[in-house]
Amino acid sequence: MDIYPAPVFRSFWLQRLLAWSVHLVTASGAVFGLFALHAINEEQWLIAFWLMGAAVLVDGIDGSLARRFRTKSLAAKVDGAMLDNIVDFLNYVIVPAFFLIETELLPPLLRLPLAGLIALCSAYQFCQIDAKTDDHFFKGFPSYWNIVVFYLFLWQLQPLYNALILAVLCVLIFVPIKYIYPSRMEYLSEKQILRTGMLGLTLLWGVGSSWLLFHYPRPQHQVTIFLIAYMILYIGASIYRQIVPLGEELDPDRLASLLRFGRR
Repeated sequence: MDIYPAPVFRSFWLQRLLAWSVHLVTASGAVFGLFALHAINEEQWLIAFWLMGAAVLVDGIDGSLARRFRTKSLAAKVDGAMLDNIVDFLNYVIVPAFFLIETELLPPLLRLPLAGLIALCSAYQFCQIDAKTDDHFFKGFPSYWNIVVFYLFLWQLQPLYNALILAVLCVLIFVPIKYIYPSRMEYLSEKQILRTGMLGLTLLWGVGSSWLLFHYPRPQHQVTIFLIAYMILYIGASIYRQIVPLGEELDPDRLASLLRFGRR
């Protein structure tokens, strides 16, 4: 059942124009990705991140717009899902992988191999039939490489530590854990307050990331702590939803029973 009611416009052609415009919004992400590659090539790291952020923003709103303006029925000649996947693979995989090659976040001898591994593993992840599950979660680490690279850039860890983090995340692509789909919070919980709260925190995460980027390299400790806390919350909520599917919430008696069983 579509949770978005059909938009009311007097002109059918206006409805079609709006539906096609959503495809244009999605495709604009490819432009941001191309410009980000150019910025990386020019060693303009901050500009590259702003462009990556713009691409994430596009990806965060185009799905809701597509459902709102019924692009599947009114602009059906374009496969919106395929367009979205192509643009996402560019922005979430290729652009950050190229960033890793061109910067000093990794040891020199590991830059090409790890960037290639990221591209290889992510190609598998994107092409899985159930990469996005029926209940609207990602299966396996959802190739958020642009966000990972952003964190590594801010943290300035030792290159070997960065390499280890990236290698672990590549492995997690193949581990069938569900990860929350940020733009489909209606499948996170049946409670409106939890859905709204998580969506609000996600928006604050975006604002906080922009704040850190705007003030870089000046440290912003409180914002950094919030971003780390959000990351932990996202992972924790994903693991919880993996263990307890939507609609099967643990009541106190069942939870106590499981805890007693675990202590045996």
